[in-house]
Amino acid sequence: MFIRTPRSVVLLTGETCLLLASVIAGAFVQLGTSALPALAAAGGMLRVFLIVAVCQLCLHYVDFYDLPRIRNVREILVRLLIGIGATSLVLAVLYSWSPRWMIGPGVFLIAAVLAISSVSSWRLMFAWLTPRVAPRERLLIVGTNPAAVNLARELHDRRHELGVEIVGFAESNRESIGRRILGRIVESVDDIARLIQRSGADRLVVSLSDARGQLPMDQLLDIRLRTNVTVDHLASVYEEYTGKIAVETLRPSWFVFSTGFRRPRGLLAVKRTIDAGLALVGLAAAAPFMLTAMALIKLTSPGGALYRQERVGLHGRVFTIYKLRTMRDDAEAGTGPVWSRLNDPRVTPIGRFLRKTRLDELPQLWNVLRGDMSIVGPRPERPGFVSQLTAQIPFFSQRHVLKPGISGWAQVHCAYAASVEDAIEKLQYDLYYIKNFSLWLDLLILVETVKTVVRRRGAR
Repeated sequence: MFIRTPRSVVLLTGETCLLLASVIAGAFVQLGTSALPALAAAGGMLRVFLIVAVCQLCLHYVDFYDLPRIRNVREILVRLLIGIGATSLVLAVLYSWSPRWMIGPGVFLIAAVLAISSVSSWRLMFAWLTPRVAPRERLLIVGTNPAAVNLARELHDRRHELGVEIVGFAESNRESIGRRILGRIVESVDDIARLIQRSGADRLVVSLSDARGQLPMDQLLDIRLRTNVTVDHLASVYEEYTGKIAVETLRPSWFVFSTGFRRPRGLLAVKRTIDAGLALVGLAAAAPFMLTAMALIKLTSPGGALYRQERVGLHGRVFTIYKLRTMRDDAEAGTGPVWSRLNDPRVTPIGRFLRKTRLDELPQLWNVLRGDMSIVGPRPERPGFVSQLTAQIPFFSQRHVLKPGISGWAQVHCAYAASVEDAIEKLQYDLYYIKNFSLWLDLLILVETVKTVVRRRGAR
């Protein structure tokens, strides 16, 4: 939902138009000649847009726009029906509260039938047409180190969704030339001009770890000046298409010369103001629930209801984080700090519910109010884990240049980190957030956070 490719924009735009047309057609079918005055009156089209906005929000929350999850006709119809059903419930509540937002009785029912028919047909037609007629960006990869191959394989596996095609590989290492990767024969980088012309590549994608002193720069300069072929780092292309930054292929120079990574003081001040306001409102609204949860925790397991733990925050400063306790009081008495794992036996029954719904994080609103944390940001880790991961993962310390958050770009994409590999995956999302930091991205993350909580994803 966040990463927009030309294909996803076309898909979403088409479905928005079909939903609008379904609502307007539903009004004319149900109201007849009265439909035009109703729609032309003050606020008439706002009522139409309200239905479409609620519908698309509900479809988003049932993963209708998460293209990799939808693999067949049945999946399309099931998610579409669930989304339309959820829309009807939301609108029923809204109309009972404020009937003036209703276009007319029975309009939504007809519009729903039209929407299901038109949107499902459009989605099936789109899925059939795009691999056959839609333009694709043709990528030629320079470098065949394991990291470059893994990133290329991920792009290849998502090629229909992203609209990309890996057309070849080039390498300077003679031992790698001639082997096959993703069905393509690796060729010599010395023949890069001929390879680009033969493959019809639109973009030359260079792995930084393979680039130093190994590229025929005269040929590349000639290609760049005489053709429309663009030349980019693999890390930048991967970021563009996936919403994360591949740390395996990065060098410090990429951070130094890359665009982004700016944190204007005015923007940080606005973010802090928003954080404080949301924390105050959140604490007031959540107080009854937190008191109830604390009582249940005390009644069902020995120990305190609140859990205090040291975490690493902005610029490496250690602070105390607050959570509702979800594990036994002696969970780490014999082991010290260890990764949480799937179906962790240390978690209490009440704690399992709190973790599934992410409600154990609510006391961290106090950390936000104090200024230790933000509503959105990289997740703070424990000092022991930070020392371990900093030693094992390149650029891990860079995630501390922004305040940690209750939710974040990594949290809405990944489960709790349970290994070094999980931590690497989350770091890639954290670096993307830091590089592209904005209030708009924060808003998108908050919308996705609600979806994560509602769908109970990623908890351990």
